[in-house]
Amino acid sequence: MDDQDSNAVIGTDDELRNNFGEPMELALQKQLGTLDVHCKDFITRSPFLCIGTSDANGKADVSPRGDPPGFVQILDDNTIFIPDRPGNNRLDTMSNIIANSNVGIFFMVPGYEDTLRVNGKATIIKDKAILERCAVNRKVPTMGIMVEVSEAFLHCAKAIRRSKLWKADSQQDRKEMPTLAQMILEQVAEPEKPPTPEEVSEGDEFIEDNYKTGLY
Repeated sequence: MDDQDSNAVIGTDDELRNNFGEPMELALQKQLGTLDVHCKDFITRSPFLCIGTSDANGKADVSPRGDPPGFVQILDDNTIFIPDRPGNNRLDTMSNIIANSNVGIFFMVPGYEDTLRVNGKATIIKDKAILERCAVNRKVPTMGIMVEVSEAFLHCAKAIRRSKLWKADSQQDRKEMPTLAQMILEQVAEPEKPPTPEEVSEGDEFIEDNYKTGLY
């Protein structure tokens, strides 16, 4: 952005803090070093999380994980285990963890406006006893992500309330955008060779079939 005002860029912590002031004491005190009963209860109820990672150079990535509530195993007050399910084999999250073990996890529960944030260090684990506990439809995952928790804290509902995420009247009609297959095929196609309707249809069928047969 050539016309960006250089004074508009915040470059130091002091500049940042001067625009916001100090946090409330409770906002600092709520940060725990272990998982207490409320954090554990939240994780047990959560069917969905996002995990943030970065590679050795600091390139960041966020990836979703979802399963029936309780899919994240709580091994003790400082350790959780996230099973890995079949995906696209990009392996962005796990490759990043091998290069840089620091992770941030964001847990959500449908209908709950508050959320849970967990930070720690992760490793990729193939432990048969733990993996067998994570079986769904008798399918045992190949491996998973073990996280040594260093920070855990509940997050207020402002973002969810502003977004109206769980409000039925805020849901949008998925048909207002092209299908996932059409968008990806258009993104990878050469400009002079857009995907044909037949190719889009085949892509839609492949994705739906994979949802039915490839979740586990």
